[in-house]
Amino acid sequence: MLKPAVYGFRNDDTSILTLDSIGWQMINTPDYSFIGEERPDCGHVIFQYTMSGQGYLEYEQQRFPLTKGTGFLVKVPSSHKYFYGDQKEPWEIIWLNLRGEEANRIWDYVMAMEGPVIQRDSDSSLIQGLWKLMRMVAEDKVTDKYQLSLGVYEWMLTLVQSSREMTNEVSASTSTLIQTAKKYMRDHFADPLTLDMVSEHCGINKHYLCRLFQRSEQSSPLSYLRDRRVEAAIALLRTTDLPVQDIGQTCGFDSPSYFGKIFRQYMHMTPKEYRMKKLEFPYDAIYLE
Repeated sequence: MLKPAVYGFRNDDTSILTLDSIGWQMINTPDYSFIGEERPDCGHVIFQYTMSGQGYLEYEQQRFPLTKGTGFLVKVPSSHKYFYGDQKEPWEIIWLNLRGEEANRIWDYVMAMEGPVIQRDSDSSLIQGLWKLMRMVAEDKVTDKYQLSLGVYEWMLTLVQSSREMTNEVSASTSTLIQTAKKYMRDHFADPLTLDMVSEHCGINKHYLCRLFQRSEQSSPLSYLRDRRVEAAIALLRTTDLPVQDIGQTCGFDSPSYFGKIFRQYMHMTPKEYRMKKLEFPYDAIYLE
């Protein structure tokens, strides 16, 4: 009968995809903590899935709660840390550690599609495939590197397929998410908005929001926000007598120098020059979208 256990494999063959380790664990100690930039297994990739309980992933200065049904993908080395923390209930996880160029390529692909944290049901083909690998090692006692590599390749194909399916499922809602982000930035362009604030308003992580924007708009959320700020500044320059410095501040720019720099990038002149050139530029508003 399958029980929680951890299995490791050691060989020097770098020509094939290699299963470095696989495990099913019940974590209940704050000592469980791994920092991606301090690990010795460089060139490896890790997938870890939460069956119950909760842990955390810190990835590029953002923290993700790892609740039931979530899995994460990370590469070693990279700017990440995953840990148990001080929880009241055990964190039940199943995971694998792989080595090989193909694994790194698949990780890049899936993370570009979904980000470092993905959602899958425990009865999904991806997670059932992970349990199949676990049983292959624990019950069938498979240790041959080629058989293990074949099993891992099959699992990775399932990962790619499920990621494409998930992306197709959310494509219908992508437009709604983009419009929600746009409206929030239009309504609050004068505020000191951050990417974290916009993504939190939309209910998604900032990496995913950036990818959606790039695919849909061929730009970033912050570029969209900057466009709206410049549009507002252009209108105020032409329709009010407010000092240039006040206009920059009113439109959400951190400082007069930054306002001037950004304005010149868009209009190829200073805000004051634009205000004076009414004959050459007889517009009360200019839209950049």
